[in-house]
Amino acid sequence: LLLIPASIVGIIVFLYGCATVDQNIPSMEMCDERANITMCPLCDKTCSYWKLSTTCATARASHLFDNPATVFYSIFMALWAAMFLEHWKRCQMRLIYKWDLAGFEEEEERLKDHPRPEYEAKVLNKVLKKELQTKEEKSAEGVEEQPNKWKNRVWSAMAGVKLTEKEKLTWRDRTPAYMTNIVAVLFMIGLTFAIVFGVIIYRISIAAAIAVSPDPYAKANVRVIVTSTAVIINLVVILILDEVYGSIARWLTIIETPKTDKSFEEKLIFKAFLLKFVNAYSSIFYVAFFKGRFAGRPGKYTYIFRHMRMEECAPGGCLMELCIQLSIIMLGKQLIQNNIFEIGVPKLKKLIRYIKAKREAKLETDNNFKAPRQYETDYNLEPFAGLTPEYMEMIIQFGFVTLFVASFPLAPLFALLNNVIEIRLDAKKFTSELRRPDATKAKDIGIWYDIIRGIGKLAVIINAFVISFTSGFIPRLVFMYLYSPNNTLHGFTNNTLSYFNVSHFEQGSEPLEPMALGYKIEICRYKDYREPPWSSDAYDLSKEFWSVLAARLAFVIIFQNL
Repeated sequence: LLLIPASIVGIIVFLYGCATVDQNIPSMEMCDERANITMCPLCDKTCSYWKLSTTCATARASHLFDNPATVFYSIFMALWAAMFLEHWKRCQMRLIYKWDLAGFEEEEERLKDHPRPEYEAKVLNKVLKKELQTKEEKSAEGVEEQPNKWKNRVWSAMAGVKLTEKEKLTWRDRTPAYMTNIVAVLFMIGLTFAIVFGVIIYRISIAAAIAVSPDPYAKANVRVIVTSTAVIINLVVILILDEVYGSIARWLTIIETPKTDKSFEEKLIFKAFLLKFVNAYSSIFYVAFFKGRFAGRPGKYTYIFRHMRMEECAPGGCLMELCIQLSIIMLGKQLIQNNIFEIGVPKLKKLIRYIKAKREAKLETDNNFKAPRQYETDYNLEPFAGLTPEYMEMIIQFGFVTLFVASFPLAPLFALLNNVIEIRLDAKKFTSELRRPDATKAKDIGIWYDIIRGIGKLAVIINAFVISFTSGFIPRLVFMYLYSPNNTLHGFTNNTLSYFNVSHFEQGSEPLEPMALGYKIEICRYKDYREPPWSSDAYDLSKEFWSVLAARLAFVIIFQNL
């Protein structure tokens, strides 16, 4: 229910952007063909000069999500996240009272502090190894000990709580498992980053390939094509790695051998959440905070593998691309993984088990045929795997709704629609696709609440940086109040574009078709705050850059302390 007000406000913010797009001065200046602004090539050699007016559609679409109402919505969602946590605490207390769990703490702690059988078995093996070592030492010294079979049986029978109270697994016993966990987690995080880097290489290569394509439509929409295809690749990889990381997190927790079920569950949840969080958000973080930051400038670009130029943001900024990235990953993950997989996979496993059981069963004649009993039918259902996958879905969704809401105000609306569908699908799954789960008591949601609270705090910081460094809100404010002669945005686009003398290109990087526009180009423009080539400090960062940077950092501080 709390998603309803967030969805309504998000729709209002989006409609405000739609209503004011025709009055947005920066996008109008980009669409003005009379300005005749010639931009520098987007890649070396194969790309040529191009007109800023060709990005008109992208600039207008960016305003739908990058407008003054976005800042208000980010503040609203920060307050909404805090209210969500408080509302959940009150709802939790009502449930505790309703189910008479007020005095359940002692019983719960007693049950959860009981050692796991796997832990007891490992402690028993440790004790038996010590006894064997002691026996071998005594045998070497010539001292023989009479075997006592009854004593060994008693020790084996009492190798539970009493043994684990005396003997424990020390850090020496756990070191191999800890090292395996650390190395495996770091490797999987590195694998995720490597895949993101591979997608970056794909984007750069496809952009260069489209630049030499004879298709004018592909050239005009190169950014949308590259972004959309790259995001689809990211989505497929995320769905695959999510399943892999869930299994690996469970295996790592098993070899760690936590003492209690509570400790096992918390460590499993933490590992699974860490890996899935990095998997789901790494590509989004790249677009939001890294793309275009290290591209360099004409004549001094940053290269990958010596010949692949780093990506740049569009003249209107990377916020529109961030919106596309977030929307496709969020909607695709919810539609495919949370809905289709939840029903399709249990049905498929149920069908496989049914076919296997039918093959193994003896052939019976029609006269002796008996209808299967209820417990036989239930046996073909998928075993209940616990609530961890359900919690994980909601936590990742909560991150999509709060972390980057400044770039996609419609995220709460799509989350609400997904949850409405999810309720019905879960009802279908629990009643007809899964075996009946065992009922257990719990006074709270455990470590999940700490994770939600951490995401809520992180959301404030991330949205502050998205508004400051990814959107054009701060540069527009700085221009309007410091550099505009009439305190308007007229001339803002020209102020954000620097000049470059085409004779200063590095040798071998100049366009192969310098006359692609029909006339010779001497000066081209690029998005940055740098001194012009005729200045004594040519291509150095200008005063405007440092003014905008100071304003951005000040906004981050103010936003976090509101």
